[in-house]
Formats: sequence, structure tokens, C-alpha cells
Amino acid sequence: MSATPARRILAVVPVLALLALSACTAGGTIHARQITAKQPTPSAPPSTSPSPTVKPTPGSLDWYVSQVPTFPEAPPPQPVPLPATGAAQFWHRLPTDQKVAFITIDDGGLARPPAVPDFIERAHIPVTMFLNSPAAREHTDYFRRIVAAGGVVENHTITHTSLSGRSYDYQKREICGAADTLETLFGTRATLFRPPFGNHDATTLRAAHDCGAKAVFHWTETVHEGKVRYQTPEKVVRPGDVLLMHFRPALMDDLLAALKAIHRAGLTPALLEDYVLTEAPTT
Repeated sequence: MSATPARRILAVVPVLALLALSACTAGGTIHARQITAKQPTPSAPPSTSPSPTVKPTPGSLDWYVSQVPTFPEAPPPQPVPLPATGAAQFWHRLPTDQKVAFITIDDGGLARPPAVPDFIERAHIPVTMFLNSPAAREHTDYFRRIVAAGGVVENHTITHTSLSGRSYDYQKREICGAADTLETLFGTRATLFRPPFGNHDATTLRAAHDCGAKAVFHWTETVHEGKVRYQTPEKVVRPGDVLLMHFRPALMDDLLAALKAIHRAGLTPALLEDYVLTEAPTT
């Protein structure tokens, strides 16, 4: 009787072995997980699931673009007419109630951050450039890239000298000389003018008109090193305001700060030239 259990155990062993073999070959009706201690685990196949969104590196072009607010479309321009006089109109801000503000960039000779043209293009930033003609001549390709992205070139004299109090002939040489060069480089005549430092007098407005400028612009806010400096106690961008910045090393930050300030005010950045009636309306 003692031998019977042993025989039963021996009889079961071949059956278990047969079941194990069947599990390896029967197409998955029985699954066995195998871990071999001394062999490396095969690498997993590449995942087909989408990878997590990678945030752009702060300071990169992608990061600046990602920080730009979403604006409503600019309203259809109702251009402000200019008086028919022998002098250019002077404005600190464009006299309009339309919910737009204007970004302007001056000079061009000090610094030209390489990413700025791409930033302007990718973020669809409307900009007016008041350029000194020697800087425009030396760095034409850079400014042409901004023009290709929708920017417009306007006049800021030859030598960036204060014009107020100077003779008509001196001021005309500075303004007309720059206008001639800019027209040669970019193919269009400047219709707007910004005097260096904002300094001007009645002679400036007459000389600017005689050189083809229809309006002379000052500004209502300045932007430097990423900070907006307001000229009014309300510290808010108003419809028709003109924001001034320069081609300086922090221009990327300045553009972004200007866009955010315009957005906070419930306005949309627009191209200054579209809202100034520099030609007589057609009938």
C-alpha cells in the first residue's frame, strides 16, 4: 500500500510536463511569465503613444512666440485724414477711437538681435521702423527680412542729430537725404518721419513735408529692457497710442512687453501706416 502514492505522483509528473509544453505552443490559451535571472531583458519596442508636450526653453524663439497673447483681429482701418497744408502733421498719438495701438522701432545702428525678424514674422507683429539711413545701408538684408514679414521702413534722418533750431537747409538735407537712401534701398518713399529725440520745430515740419513726409510722429509710451514706461498717469495703453522702442540688445523683451501691455488694455497691435491717410481718397 505504501507504494501506491509514489506511483500516483510519478504518474502526475508526465501530465504536468505535457500541459507545460502545450502552454508554450498552443497559441496563448495558457500564459506563463518567464524571468531568466542571468539574461538581459529584451528592450521594449518604441512606443506609439504620443510623447508629452515639450515646453520651449525660456529665452528661445519658440518661447517668445509662445508668450505672445492672442488678439482679436484689428478693426478695418478708418484712416485719419491729414490737413492740406505746407507742413507735415505732428502727432504724439494717432487721434482715433479705434481699438488699436502701434509699435515703432527706431535707429538700427546699435544692435540687431538675430531672432527679431523671425519673431516678427512668426508672431505676426506689425511694426514701423524709423531708420537712420547709414544703418539701413549697412544692414539692408536684416531690415529687408522685417519688411518681408510685413514691417514698413520710415525716416529718422541721416546722422540722428537734434533738428530743433537748425536752418531749413540743414534739416532738409538730413530728412531728404535719408528719404532718398531709404527709397533706393527698399523701393518706397517714406511718408512718415520721426525727428531724433523727438526734437522738432515748425521748420522741421515744413522740411519733412517737402521731403515727402505727410506726418511726424512722437510717442506715448517707451519700452526698454522689457519694461513699458508710460507718459500718462493712467499707465495704460490707449487707442491710437504709439509705443517707441529701439534696435537694442533687449528688443525681443521689448516687443513682448509691448504686446502684453496692448493686450491688457483690450487693444490690438496694428500697422501705423494703415491708419494714416497719406494719400487723397479716390472718388
